[in-house]
Amino acid sequence: MKQLFLIIALMLGSISIGAQTKSIDMKYNKIQVEDCNVFYREAGSPEKPAILLLHGFPSSSHMFRELMPELADEYHLIAPDFPAFGQTESPDREHFTYSFDHLARIIDKFTEAVGLTKFAMYVFDYGAPIGYRLAMWHPERITAIISQNGNMYEEGLGKKWEARKAYWQNPTDELRQQFASAYALETIIGQYTFGTPEGSVGPDGYSLDYYYVCQPGRAEMQNDLILDYRSNVALYPEFQKYLRTYQPPLLAVWGENDPSFIPAGANAFKRDLPNAEIHFVPSGHFALESHHTKIAQLMRKFLARVVQ
Repeated sequence: MKQLFLIIALMLGSISIGAQTKSIDMKYNKIQVEDCNVFYREAGSPEKPAILLLHGFPSSSHMFRELMPELADEYHLIAPDFPAFGQTESPDREHFTYSFDHLARIIDKFTEAVGLTKFAMYVFDYGAPIGYRLAMWHPERITAIISQNGNMYEEGLGKKWEARKAYWQNPTDELRQQFASAYALETIIGQYTFGTPEGSVGPDGYSLDYYYVCQPGRAEMQNDLILDYRSNVALYPEFQKYLRTYQPPLLAVWGENDPSFIPAGANAFKRDLPNAEIHFVPSGHFALESHHTKIAQLMRKFLARVVQ
């Protein structure tokens, strides 16, 4: 019963174990976009500069629970859950295509539905190729990019991607089932804790992520996205061309011990954006879990300089 209460409380965003969160007025809403009722959390005044926060796999907007209070005094923050993640509705696969292009189209329409016309983006993991698509489609809307382990370079792919590339080239049913291990509990815990300072990561994030991926039907939706990730790698040259063409202000903050998206991916931004600001923190993939205050400080300095 105690565990059930913990899960419900975490879902509602009402507690944060092991952390002292600043008191803010956080709002939790849903809005209809195509066939999805998209859940999102919101903080800060709409009169302030906007930041769209795009989560990764296998997480949700809950991953920003510590960051949003750090910035809500100066920025308007909106963090949606993607279809097949978190609290957003997940239509049946027979009637909804689970691809990164489609998720990006949903988030594109979401930004219009909530009235975001100009905004900075915080992109992480899966949220990066979604956000980079938005930037290519609407470069005039993007005021800045904060990439936290949000890769767009081949050299930023860690060794685990070698097996995935083999799967993309030969997507058998057997390999599809093997990659279901990506959302096993021990794998999710490893994503959160590998490369982080000992004792710095609480159970909130990975416990809730596991709850969500266990919802009916979501395993196959996630399998669809694992296979479709190849579309993101194929678009890397286009993402890079966008950077070279529009030169958006970019801050890369990287968990330097991330085995998925390695530091070379952060340093590569300099090739297309000579003025990119690059920082590393001694953490892993989910760097916000252990370094949200440091990342918020870097964001404040960066955004104060580039966003009016």
